[in-house]
Amino acid sequence: MGATNTRLTPRQKMINLMYIVLTAMLALNVSSDVLDGFTQVHEGLNRSNENVATRNQDIYHRIELFTEQNPEKGKAWLDRATQVRLHTSHIYKLVDSLKLEIVRQVDGENADPNNIENREDLEAAAVVMLAPGNKNGEHLRLEIDRYRQFIVSMLDDPAMIKNISKALATDPIQRKGQLQAQLWEEAKFDQQPVVAAVTLLSKLQNDILYAEGEALSSLLSRVDSGDLRVNSLEAFVIPQSRMVMRGGQYQANIVLAAIDTTARPEVYVNGKLLTNDKGLFSLTAGTTGTFTYRGYIKVPHGDGTFTQHDFSSEYTVIEPMATVSATMMNVLYAGIDNPISISVPGVAMNNISATMSGGSLTRSGDHWIARPTAVGGEATVSVTATIDGRSTQVATSTFRVRRLPDPVAYIAYSGQNGAQERYKGSKPFSKSLLLASQGLDAAIDDGLLDTKFKVLSFETVMFDSMGNAMPEVSAGSAFSQRQRQAIQRLSRGKRFFITRIKAVGPDGITRELAPLEVIIG
Repeated sequence: MGATNTRLTPRQKMINLMYIVLTAMLALNVSSDVLDGFTQVHEGLNRSNENVATRNQDIYHRIELFTEQNPEKGKAWLDRATQVRLHTSHIYKLVDSLKLEIVRQVDGENADPNNIENREDLEAAAVVMLAPGNKNGEHLRLEIDRYRQFIVSMLDDPAMIKNISKALATDPIQRKGQLQAQLWEEAKFDQQPVVAAVTLLSKLQNDILYAEGEALSSLLSRVDSGDLRVNSLEAFVIPQSRMVMRGGQYQANIVLAAIDTTARPEVYVNGKLLTNDKGLFSLTAGTTGTFTYRGYIKVPHGDGTFTQHDFSSEYTVIEPMATVSATMMNVLYAGIDNPISISVPGVAMNNISATMSGGSLTRSGDHWIARPTAVGGEATVSVTATIDGRSTQVATSTFRVRRLPDPVAYIAYSGQNGAQERYKGSKPFSKSLLLASQGLDAAIDDGLLDTKFKVLSFETVMFDSMGNAMPEVSAGSAFSQRQRQAIQRLSRGKRFFITRIKAVGPDGITRELAPLEVIIG
């Protein structure tokens, strides 16, 4: 039974209204589990902030120690680090004051941001941060922008700059379902429980301390902190080359490790003071052999005293020489490109030139390509190098020129993994693979030469049931139609021969290849 037009009594209307109000209150209520979660995150952030602050103080202290030991070099870096600390302290205290003001809004004058009583309040954060009269949220956003720009100006690492810009970003936030983006402060503090707003501000302090630490670490890395670690001074001789050709120049840098550029040392070699301030020692090598030289470095100190550090080294002068070798073998083959390696110790590749008799020689990057012409003759490679501005012939090398060896005929087919395989006969071969192949190929693939030949023609010889030979001629390098029909009639275990194989190589010589036995598998 039911009545669709029944009027509600005033009492029933009041009950319904109470349900609506209760439902709205439940919708606005924040779960205690969520509030507990924010509290735990806030406590964790406080511990993390203490640890990061301690680490940052340690980095700053290391810059202070360096400045105490070397004020001239360290003062500029300490001044920058002090600015970073002051800016960080200012904005960190600003965030602390905002946290306290938000909690006092709900817990009174004795409020403690680390022990919030009315954690679920949804109005306090908006009143403190977004009220038209104080504009605390806008002020905080502008302070973060200024701090971010200041920290970024202290950095030179693009990745570090990107990370800090992202951590301290205050761009408007577009939330799902909203038509327009909200200001940073509105998105962060509007309708936020007190504990959530305080946790967000603690997270902001964590990002601030992170940015401070990155800036201090960057400053420390650029301080000449090597001065703190030096406990000995040693002389080093750095020759440009220990091998010198007759007529060339020997050059070496004589340096002192950890040298201070504000106090250049004096370098003496064989009793003579070097006239340049870079410790560059050079002489002209007149005769071959091994030679030793000695000297010392005088290092001035701030009190007017000097310390002396001895050194010695040697160099070897050799006759001009070169290395010429065939990449494939100790012979050259007529009609093809033979890779040649040519090098002269101590001479750059662009200062080397070469020619060849009995053929052509061309450069290909740092290698050479030799192409001899006459089979059975000799090809001589002559190498010239430019040393100290003079062109000198440094070597000649003679090679015997040979005819290319005969290639091996094969049937190309695709293997199980799709790779190209070569069937060279004398073992079972699938009829389907045989019929799928195009015909016959030939190449030299002995591991040294990988040279392809063009097959001109070949014959297949099959036998009928009476043992009579039935030759068929190919269509160039491909199986003819009659050959394919004959292959199609063969059963497993049957065999036939491919004979009279004619092929021509890159040397232009036509040759007849060894027969190929094919067994149907």
